[in-house]
Amino acid sequence: MQLAADVLTALVAAIHLYIVVLEMFLWNTPRGRAAFGTTPEFAAESKVLAANQGLYNGFLAAGLIFALIARGTTGFAFAVFFLICVIIAGLYGAATVSRRILLVQSVPAAIALLLVLLAR
Repeated sequence: MQLAADVLTALVAAIHLYIVVLEMFLWNTPRGRAAFGTTPEFAAESKVLAANQGLYNGFLAAGLIFALIARGTTGFAFAVFFLICVIIAGLYGAATVSRRILLVQSVPAAIALLLVLLAR
């Protein structure tokens, strides 16, 4: 069970690292615009805001990576905290931006959280 929890937690971290790349470095590119459904004009105007969002997603990924490295009680606490943060962020994003965010962020994080709790 612990292996499954670790793999899914790593997947959630990887998803957020990819979001960091999209928001901080590819926002103005065709790939970045396609991922978020933005126009070239909107992407240009919101580049700094997107980079800020990317930074926050980087913190989520860093917390999950630390959870995997720390192990034990500390790793467990970090995994639970950061997976809950991802779930809440995904729920908010789904409610305010796109329901697709629920599937990309919240569902994998919720499954990972369940596995982390069951592995304890």
